[in-house]
Amino acid sequence: MIPPKPAARPDRVSLLRYARLFRRDILSAQPERLYRAWMAEFRTPFFRSFLVNQPELVAEILKARPMDFPKSNRVGEGLRPLLGNSVFLTNGATWERQRRIIDPAFEGGRLKDTFPAMLAAAERAEAALADKADGSPVEIEEITSHAAADVIFRTLFSIPIDHAVAAQVFEEFRAYQRSQPILNLAAFVPVPRWVPRFFSRQSRATARSIRALITGLTEARQAEIAAGRAPDDLATKIMTTVDPETGEGFDTAEMVDQVAIFFLAGHETSASALGWALYLLALFPDWQEKVAQEARGIETWEFAAVSRSRVTRDVFREALRLYPPVPMMVREATGCERFRDREVPKGAQLVLSPWHLHRHNRLWEDPDGFDPARWRTENGRQCGREAFIPFSAGARVCTGAGFAMIEGVLILARLMARFEVRPVADKVPVPVAHLTVRSRDGIWLEVRERGE
Repeated sequence: MIPPKPAARPDRVSLLRYARLFRRDILSAQPERLYRAWMAEFRTPFFRSFLVNQPELVAEILKARPMDFPKSNRVGEGLRPLLGNSVFLTNGATWERQRRIIDPAFEGGRLKDTFPAMLAAAERAEAALADKADGSPVEIEEITSHAAADVIFRTLFSIPIDHAVAAQVFEEFRAYQRSQPILNLAAFVPVPRWVPRFFSRQSRATARSIRALITGLTEARQAEIAAGRAPDDLATKIMTTVDPETGEGFDTAEMVDQVAIFFLAGHETSASALGWALYLLALFPDWQEKVAQEARGIETWEFAAVSRSRVTRDVFREALRLYPPVPMMVREATGCERFRDREVPKGAQLVLSPWHLHRHNRLWEDPDGFDPARWRTENGRQCGREAFIPFSAGARVCTGAGFAMIEGVLILARLMARFEVRPVADKVPVPVAHLTVRSRDGIWLEVRERGE
């Protein structure tokens, strides 16, 4: 059985047809040949870009020479209304300063400190699903979105998702992620500033509302820090950390930008990965049973026990491979390059696609199949090193990658220890790229309590 995958477009289409397909869904707007190509060039009268799949070139761009290939400013065309000048969009000295302030909050010891808050969120998700576990169809992305948002609010601001402001941010964000793609068409087409941008009025309004709510939380925390009564959570750690080179920390506006990307990276991506992981386990009951047995063998839910949950971790990694939350990343060449005997001009857009790299049929054995056991094979280990980038790689690797892996394994294990999930026959999910890779009409599963 092959998990669902979007149908590819014909190899040759007009620019207008491509623009329409791209606007509807990034994934199905791409041709089938990208699952085999090492590098593909897209040239029109308006832009020139290259999709890069060859592992050696991906490593050169992301790891060996990241400063020569900064994040394309065109990515901000679609995301800046929400993310402002956050670490996700910046480059150069600004980005380096931001990472020096943010990274200490996600170091190993601090990650362990966040575990009790993660566990509380997982327990709440378990209780929420129990109310719906009568065998009738459940839209599981709603559950995973709620759980991932709960994790973020508990670890960042020490408040649960039931908190009035947290609940409002969550609802606004649900509306935003359905209306705005991760890549705007302007990521590929250099359009003048006077040309209207391709996001809706709703996207703009929702982004403003989210940022206003986050501003309120940030200002309240600043007051708590000044009064000496702030909880020891991620927000406090980041807001009290100063750049060792300049001695300055984030002001309110900068912190709002960073919280917005924490919520995007820590909530939206985790919700996507968990939703697809649960669907894959529903499709493959033998693996579901393996995860359930491993999880039910955990006597004490603590950081070390979850870290040792190898089966659940392999399942979660396989979900990230097949359905990477962020399907494409865009870098820009700051000088002329020569890749695979092709001239890459200065300013060319270099598209790195985890979606295609993770399913590349010249790299992976059974690339479209679900096989968590691959991670213990030589092919899986090699591709895991060279062709698995769900959190990017190199200097710009997601600072919360370790956080996400603990969170995902914990929530997946807790739910599988208690519930059995099955697919709904007439509701096969269709992957599409919004802010992350989600299902066009949600992911519907039948959920039941497990017997003793």
